[in-house]
Amino acid sequence: MTDYVELRNKLAAYLTRQQVDKIFEAYQVAYDAHHGQLRVSGEPYIIHPMAVADILADLHLDHQSIEAAILHDVIEDTPLDKSFITDNFGEKVAELVDGVSKLAQIKFESREEAQAENFRKMMLAMAKDIRVILIKMADRLHNMRTIEALPLLRKKRIARETLEIYAPIAHRLGMHAFRVEFEDLSFKALYPLRYRVLKKALKQGRGHRKEILSSVKKAIRFKLEDFSLVHFRLLSRKKHLYSLYKKMRRKRLSLTEVLDVYGLRVVVATHDECYRVLGVVHELFKPVTNRFKDYIAIPKANGYQSIHTTVIGPFGAPIEIQIRTEEMNRIAENGIASHWVYKAEPSIDESDAQIRAREWLKGLLEIQSQTGNSLEFIENVKIDLYPDEVYVFTPKSKILSLPQGATPVDFAYIVHTDVGNQCVACKIDRRLAPLSTRLLSGQTIEIITAPGAHPNPAWLSFAVTGKARSNIRHWLKNQKVSESQELGRRLLNSALAVSNLAIETIPKLKIKHFLAQCQLQNLDQLFEEIGLGLRMAALVAQRLIDEDSIQSPVLHEAHPPAHLIIKGTEGMVVAYASCCYPIPGDAIIGLVTEGKGIMIHTENCLWLQEHRPKRDKSIHVQWEDKIENEFKVEISIDVINGRGVLAMLAGTLAETNSNIINVKVDERDGRHNTIYFILLVRDRGHLARIMRRLRKLPIVTRIARCKSSH
Repeated sequence: MTDYVELRNKLAAYLTRQQVDKIFEAYQVAYDAHHGQLRVSGEPYIIHPMAVADILADLHLDHQSIEAAILHDVIEDTPLDKSFITDNFGEKVAELVDGVSKLAQIKFESREEAQAENFRKMMLAMAKDIRVILIKMADRLHNMRTIEALPLLRKKRIARETLEIYAPIAHRLGMHAFRVEFEDLSFKALYPLRYRVLKKALKQGRGHRKEILSSVKKAIRFKLEDFSLVHFRLLSRKKHLYSLYKKMRRKRLSLTEVLDVYGLRVVVATHDECYRVLGVVHELFKPVTNRFKDYIAIPKANGYQSIHTTVIGPFGAPIEIQIRTEEMNRIAENGIASHWVYKAEPSIDESDAQIRAREWLKGLLEIQSQTGNSLEFIENVKIDLYPDEVYVFTPKSKILSLPQGATPVDFAYIVHTDVGNQCVACKIDRRLAPLSTRLLSGQTIEIITAPGAHPNPAWLSFAVTGKARSNIRHWLKNQKVSESQELGRRLLNSALAVSNLAIETIPKLKIKHFLAQCQLQNLDQLFEEIGLGLRMAALVAQRLIDEDSIQSPVLHEAHPPAHLIIKGTEGMVVAYASCCYPIPGDAIIGLVTEGKGIMIHTENCLWLQEHRPKRDKSIHVQWEDKIENEFKVEISIDVINGRGVLAMLAGTLAETNSNIINVKVDERDGRHNTIYFILLVRDRGHLARIMRRLRKLPIVTRIARCKSSH
């Protein structure tokens, strides 16, 4: 009973008598249910759920959360079920206990599909009721505090999982105190020797640090009192060990180089006083350039608000000073948890931090709906769990936060999925800029859209947010299906045309029988597999044509193979080989590649001659008469070395309406160089005109089209 007395005293400070009595009832149920069960350490099991409830009581969470915390293991480890909890404690508590019980099965031993699926379930449970993850966080925190009792391998596995999953989630939800303890306890379990060395070094340098911080505190206190500020607190900011360790590794610093950074926090009553304190600090101590951040005006994505400035203190030691209000300090420590506290007035509006957290959780649901599997989901979510934010403005001056390295494409998808899908260009600070530009804080971004536009596969190479990447992939998958179906239909009809047949002339019963043999649902699936190269059109056509087919009178006569017409716009399921760069006017051949569709080569491609692909892998193709697209082609130019050679060649190419994609220079000797250009041209005629213009330049000694990539 003594383990409940301390908890009851905490709860009585902010809950009603009836709510405390209900929590005691939950304690009695859990005590009886876990009677006789022991932890690995040998202690009675009831100590664990009570410790979890105690952690949540420190956060002043509501009575339903405390009840669920005490009961969180009874469904999994005792004969009691969800219906018992519903009948005795209500549906809300039962849902919380059930949610936490399901999360208890989560393992992160590997990145295989099963583990990723469990991670996905945890994220979605968070989106349904954030209290589920708060209880799970407290559960994990107590387990980490008592981790020393576990065997070594299990201890390291749990510590790594805490560091990689739970600490980032705590950070994303603004739960700073949880994140710091998760990181330090995991660090201690994973690297005990490094932990002890750093801890000892910090302890040895504490005296010098205290002297410096005491001097700074005294100067600031006297100055603030002169300004008639009386309601403020000055706190020394303790640097936690894991952040110190990470900084040393990331910046390759020695321990002494890191130890010269000290921390101080000034906590005041109002926003206005934060900026007044900033003025006082900068008047007393010289600020360090580029080390000032105003997270009050522009809060972090997890709701964190504070002013950060670094100044040069006594003895030339840099000191980081944080300035915030009491409310900001509470949110900075507990994040989203600070908004699930017990409230006498349930109608109180959600704060900015809580709204931001809910927006992120809502985004998880959208990512889940767009991703094809759990591995892809966890990849996208992990991107958002490690954000170093930049803050940019919409044209209407709304502030949006994005991860470091984000581009206008990421910005477009944050605004709205349709804006991202129809994005064609952007303006950064009113100037046109490439969509791949990395955004910087303070910029104003305007997205230009077009009704018929759609995502570009190349965006995946620079988009960084989970929402953008999942939406791009979702569109491409749908597009790939429709394109591969259309290509598969054309390939099959091309193969059937050899026998003067088409898929429409094959009896439906025979098609149905063939689909059943192949375990396919319909013709569209068959067309898709042919288009993706998973089935050969010629072999499918051969199986569809048998003695019972309706044969034309010329069925057994020799026919030239039918050609597949290439339009130049097929995209993902028809691609153009980079070894020979085919362009309209070239004699071409198609090579069926499993899972990727058709790769178009020139007939004299050196790669094809060396690898000699099987006959049934190649198909006859030809260009459509009128193609308006541009195609890559590679040329080599031998030039006399001199100043302005590249500029002269580039100017000539621009005059011929050709874009340069890539340039490579090979030095032959001191007098001559060979320059390789990859250009965009319309067809062979366009290329011929370009080469004629280049030959007339006095610096050019030889020019040729490359037959294969060098």
